[in-house]
Amino acid sequence: MYVKEIWRYPVKSMAGESLPAATMTVLGIEGDRIVQVRNASERPVTARTHPGLLKFRATLDDFGEPLVDGIPWNDPVVVKAVRKVAGPESHLLRDESAYRFDVLPLLVATDGAIAEFGRDGRRLRPNIVIGGVPGLEERKWEGGVIRLGDVVIAIQDLRARCIMPTYIPDTLAHDPNVLRDIVKRFDGKLALNCEVVRSGEIRLNQEVQVARR
Repeated sequence: MYVKEIWRYPVKSMAGESLPAATMTVLGIEGDRIVQVRNASERPVTARTHPGLLKFRATLDDFGEPLVDGIPWNDPVVVKAVRKVAGPESHLLRDESAYRFDVLPLLVATDGAIAEFGRDGRRLRPNIVIGGVPGLEERKWEGGVIRLGDVVIAIQDLRARCIMPTYIPDTLAHDPNVLRDIVKRFDGKLALNCEVVRSGEIRLNQEVQVARR
């Protein structure tokens, strides 16, 4: 098994960036989801209720600052564009605390499960995709450990999926049958909720070892 894909989403609920390598910390991939969209009550606004956020692409510049479609995240142009999607009182906030994650800091998927899913794996918004995994083998990994060189990742459980996989990443075309299919064939769950227990660097094509519980 090997690291097939690495993804970072500097702004929560926006499209992210594919990486050749990444630094892993106890809060997942460095720079992941460090900016969020908030409403007037300071509650997070996500693509679950405002799928138009997915049309924006967030990246980090060479200094680790988030960009939205190539523009600094706090630029008035970005704020104005986001408000058209998320509401006139919405704003962007930088928050690098552990509270920025809905579940755990890391989502790991496998190429075998994505193939069984039969759709673009970006719909699942993984941070890491492990290649060389047969079928639905990931469903046997709950409670286990993933090792990538010096990095150690603890697997908690399978991720219960929400409405977000029902949107095509590039067009935002919506198909509610996708979620019904996930419920029917996968008990509503795909990919793995994980946390980093030993930090370090990871890279594409790096060997992956999995120890089951």
